[in-house]
Amino acid sequence: MKKIILLILILFSFNCSVFAKNIDIEYNDGIYHITLNGEKIKKKIKFISSEHLITNKEAHQKSASKLTINAGFFDPENEKTISYIVTDGQISADPLFNENLLMSGKYTRKSLDMIMNRSEFRVVRCGNKIHYEITPHKAEIEFGCELLTAGQGGPLILPNLRLEEEYFIVKKDGEVVRESASVLHKTARTVIALKDGVAHILIITDENPMDMYEVQALCKKMGFDRAMAFDGGSSTSLNYLDKIEVTSNSDGGGRNLKSFMIISK
Repeated sequence: MKKIILLILILFSFNCSVFAKNIDIEYNDGIYHITLNGEKIKKKIKFISSEHLITNKEAHQKSASKLTINAGFFDPENEKTISYIVTDGQISADPLFNENLLMSGKYTRKSLDMIMNRSEFRVVRCGNKIHYEITPHKAEIEFGCELLTAGQGGPLILPNLRLEEEYFIVKKDGEVVRESASVLHKTARTVIALKDGVAHILIITDENPMDMYEVQALCKKMGFDRAMAFDGGSSTSLNYLDKIEVTSNSDGGGRNLKSFMIISK
């Protein structure tokens, strides 16, 4: 049975909220809802990639972050990324260097193009203003603006669920013949969303697993404008200071991962 570790100073009841300056965390019915408030926090967000697979907790400790969540997809066999990660304006994880992805006979050029163009969350600076974007990876940066950091995952959830377009499912004669990331099955999820320019994170734990259609319904109910998923299932992870730790690994230690979204102290 998958295990969720909760290290928190406050005893959770049905609904509990933790507020610390720019990060507001609510927990209800097996779901953490994290709101990133204000302008200053936009400068503290960074996506990072590890050379070797490490747990979310290890990434959290090594980066001395306030908050750390899992980000992009990866190949556990060769420890290489399947998702683009941009750190400090530079690509730090590039799926074009993953030979298992490029040389696999099960992918056509069309399907590889769809995988490479999956949705990503961006932090963009235009002049002295910083804003968030959820967009396909190949979407151009607005002229005069600078991409600070980005994490790719997928699929896009809102405004439209892009399961086929991002190669998470393949249909033949109207029937699903291929599925990845368990998008049609109930599992833990890591979701990032935007509402009125504010970033929101959902950590949907094993206590309340959802398929991607249920996640979309939840995001609509919460009034998000745009939303996308990061890697989920056993990869779903959250560390907040030394107060909250969520893992979805049966041994409680957390799965070894490739990339992370961190918020510095």
